[in-house]
Amino acid sequence: MRFDIPHDVPRRRQPESPETPPLEPSPIERHRDRLNQQASHPHQVNLPRADGREQVHHEVADSRSRSIPHDQRPQRDRIPPQTIGMSLRSEELKLLADVGRFRVISTRDLAETVYDNRPSRLERDLAFLKQQGLVQVDAVQARRDGRRGRSEHIEVVTLTRAGKDVARQTSGLPEGQKLYAGLVKPREVEHDSQIYCAYWKEAERIESAGGRNLRVQLDFELKARIQKAIYAERKADPEQDMNEIKQQVARQFDLPLVNDGIQIPDARIEYDLDQGSQSGHADIEVLTAAYRPGHLRNKAQAGFRLYASSSDRATLTAKVEGEHHLLDNILEL
Repeated sequence: MRFDIPHDVPRRRQPESPETPPLEPSPIERHRDRLNQQASHPHQVNLPRADGREQVHHEVADSRSRSIPHDQRPQRDRIPPQTIGMSLRSEELKLLADVGRFRVISTRDLAETVYDNRPSRLERDLAFLKQQGLVQVDAVQARRDGRRGRSEHIEVVTLTRAGKDVARQTSGLPEGQKLYAGLVKPREVEHDSQIYCAYWKEAERIESAGGRNLRVQLDFELKARIQKAIYAERKADPEQDMNEIKQQVARQFDLPLVNDGIQIPDARIEYDLDQGSQSGHADIEVLTAAYRPGHLRNKAQAGFRLYASSSDRATLTAKVEGEHHLLDNILEL
């Protein structure tokens, strides 16, 4: 990291006084010295003290070699302090990248996709990543939706802010890929975690058709961009009809307008075709038993790639009795 310190050039050099005491090192010099010291101990994790004045070195409590590959190692002064000198394996890097992209993923799905159905390895790596303050693991209550029986819990993983910073530096994801940290809306976690499953099923179809370099936009990002575009149009022409603005913005984002509302999918997968000369996208929506019939009709008319679990599909079938054609194109998670 480069620090540019403004200073005035003296007109004439003044002789130094022999009684002048030596200057204390500046905060920038102390920071530089700490980074140099940390670089000389690559197998240590540096944990800052609560008062922020000193750093105490603790050996990593893991006998494995855990150094980040040199070709993926970010600039040392941009890594969170507690992760300097820490090592990560390819599965751990993939875990951080996927959880960052989708905000929340269940441990069951991570064990299946990233760890090739080896949950014991996932548990070991999660313990290490939790110890380093990069991930958080929570048990959230599953949706009831009229289900009978005992309440179930789902174990899910999210990134901390430090984990998000590390994922940004080491994931190799495209620059425009947004990453998320923290658990938001626990009541919707089960639905949100299913988006990851739908993504992998859709990604297989896209890649088999020649799609490459997949990027993900969740509805959080799409909604923010759409609201910003609507605001800009209204500001540019306050007299313009709102329906006209919605139609224009819907065309801009290639999204359907159904019943005077812009339909936003749970996630949009963007990808390249023909070695990057063309691009495409697929919009996916995860349906749950909580969807009302009207909401389901809108999503069906929008033309999204619809996914639902077998149990949710059974409940939805009962809700739209007489309109079973709405379920014809729903794919199973």
